[in-house]
Amino acid sequence: MRGYYGLSRQSIALLVLMGDENIAALVRKQEGPNRWNLISAAAEKMQCLSSEPLNYIVAVSRQKAAGTLMENVVYTAKSRPETWLDILGRLTMQPPVGIPVLVLVMYLALYRFVGVFGAGILVDYIEGIIFQSYLNPWFNAVVEQLIPWPLIQDLLVHDYGIITLGLRYAVAIIFPIVGCFFLMFSLIEDSGYLPRMALLVDRLFKCLGLSGRAVIPLTLGLGCATMGTLVTRTLETTRERVIATLLLALAVPCSAQLGVILSLLSGQRTALVIWAGFVLLVFITVGCLMAQVLPGEGPVFYLEVPPLRVPQLGNVLTKTFTRMQWYFYEVVPLFVLASVVIWLGTSTGFFYHAVSGLGRLATCLGLPVETGAVFLFGFFRRDYGAAGLYDLVAQGLLSTRQLVVTAVTLTLFVPCVAQFAVMVKERGLAVALGMAVFVVLLAFTAGWALNVILTLLRLA
Repeated sequence: MRGYYGLSRQSIALLVLMGDENIAALVRKQEGPNRWNLISAAAEKMQCLSSEPLNYIVAVSRQKAAGTLMENVVYTAKSRPETWLDILGRLTMQPPVGIPVLVLVMYLALYRFVGVFGAGILVDYIEGIIFQSYLNPWFNAVVEQLIPWPLIQDLLVHDYGIITLGLRYAVAIIFPIVGCFFLMFSLIEDSGYLPRMALLVDRLFKCLGLSGRAVIPLTLGLGCATMGTLVTRTLETTRERVIATLLLALAVPCSAQLGVILSLLSGQRTALVIWAGFVLLVFITVGCLMAQVLPGEGPVFYLEVPPLRVPQLGNVLTKTFTRMQWYFYEVVPLFVLASVVIWLGTSTGFFYHAVSGLGRLATCLGLPVETGAVFLFGFFRRDYGAAGLYDLVAQGLLSTRQLVVTAVTLTLFVPCVAQFAVMVKERGLAVALGMAVFVVLLAFTAGWALNVILTLLRLA
């Protein structure tokens, strides 16, 4: 190689052999097409000499060299006894103990703490008592007294106002749920358990065309799918990134959506099992199909596992505070913007036509026309749609069957505007549009099929 790279030629050559796409593009630009063809042919020849991927061979060799260096400079006390955290950390990576521990963590962290406590007790108190009984009537009276123009009153208060709808959704319904999720996620992250989850699910994820490392963006997607989509860039290959992005857009609900749905279904165990089982079935089926259809080699997985430790309170609070700060800076303005867009839509009549069209589509799934507004809300933000679903259930408009069908369709429905924008940035406009169309068609088809099945099973 003759170009200037700011690194040694040996380092650049190793990165090319490991398949680094950015370095490959840089070398192609610096060396020109003729020399790049020679370099690319040499790399392919090297690959033909081994049955293992070159990036795996280089990574293993590098770890061995680092281990040799460490043995010469690090002294380990031979008499150090194994602690209970060492034993627990080792056992949680072995399926007979690790899988029950994983199920227990998911049950306590997501269902009991985020779903029952955050989305149930906290939301009932803040939204049902503080906002609905006191704040919203007071804001309505103050605005109607101070502002004589009905159009401006509707922008601020009433059914779709910035204060009575946008801020109520953001502060009273969504914030308690994402706050509980951020706190629990920070605890798990700081304990060192997250990499153990990755090792535990690696074999399962191989069937989906992913490595265990994908558990990190997918788990982050349970907090915010937009954040999870950004983190897919840490995956090794383009094939893995495309599969993970599609699964995040399709079958990974964000924390607010998950919390609201868990709280609505927690009183009806059968409905909760049907929703979770159906969404998981779609997740696995689509992942397996993508692994078969998309070209490219299977993923290679290696990960450094830190020791299991007791979470540090300062670290947990700092991470939780930072994520809550991000929520207020980045997400709350989107709720305000969505309220303004809905106000424009209602003022011009467009919103009613869109809701009417989606309402007619919803009746094909056996749902009331009012769910059309929920699907339209979900287009602006997933959690916005979930909050609309919360309102429908509070008004008693959905039977158990309709609640399950709506929850499944809404979970699978289009990625929100912010997530779609990140998909365009990370995967390109054509791929993002293709994924959005696929997700919409699959969501309504799955909702229709589930309604037929539940009707035949006579679930009211």
